[in-house]
Amino acid sequence: MASSDHTILQFSPSSTGISAKVHPLVIFNICDCFVRRPDQADRIIGTLLGSVLPDGTVDIRNSYAVPHSESQDQVALDIDYHHNMLSSHQKVNPKEVIVGWFSTGFGVTGGSALIHEFFSRETTNPIHLTIDTGFTNGEASVKGFVSVHLSIGDQQLAAQFQEIPLDLRMVEAERIGFDILKTTAVEKLPNDLEGMEASMQRLLALIDDIYKYVDDVVEGRVPQDNKIGRFISDTVASLPKLSSQDFDKLVNDGLEDQLLLLYLASLTRTQLSFAEKLNTAAQIL
Repeated sequence: MASSDHTILQFSPSSTGISAKVHPLVIFNICDCFVRRPDQADRIIGTLLGSVLPDGTVDIRNSYAVPHSESQDQVALDIDYHHNMLSSHQKVNPKEVIVGWFSTGFGVTGGSALIHEFFSRETTNPIHLTIDTGFTNGEASVKGFVSVHLSIGDQQLAAQFQEIPLDLRMVEAERIGFDILKTTAVEKLPNDLEGMEASMQRLLALIDDIYKYVDDVVEGRVPQDNKIGRFISDTVASLPKLSSQDFDKLVNDGLEDQLLLLYLASLTRTQLSFAEKLNTAAQIL
């Protein structure tokens, strides 16, 4: 039987397997720029800085906003401002290079392709990071995309944004601030004790999940995973062997040190306030 020729519609595999790690400083900086945006601006865009790790993960460590204006069919960027900011950042940290760009809003928009095309000339295969500052789903969701080319044979037809996995791991102090940032309404910022209480509740929930997973594996309800088992074993082995009395004493000593620092800071602030008022009264007299 004679074979017939077929034209194959395919995506370019150049972006397959890409993932990104986002530092909390980037998210806080983007939200701060959004709050300070001009009154007529619906969203902000900007440049992402970082590096590519040896395993191929894009490490996003810094960002800055770029002034722009956009309409339905065109986008105008302040390219001179972008290059000046890039030069200033690289004087401080020359290892940080352009790894992509960010925008506020829920997902990609019609003008995103035009902006992505510009940043594609600045770096190879840039990351597009979006932060939903409008709290569409009740929280500020963070997503990452790369552009995937759609082609027929050797002819390129269009480009499509494909979502990639993001690593948002952070230390506990950053996690508390990020959780507050995600909520739509906050009555007050938590103090040290409330923050510790929230951390302990999260830790207990994680321990309960581990207990449930181990029981399910032992009972045969879940297939065993050697990688997860070794990770749990290493975690347990890294914990110091302390009695309950020693652990309680360690926690109480830490709390006392924190309360002492708060008291000294409050005392210093009061003394400075008194000194300022006495200085003002002396100048008047």
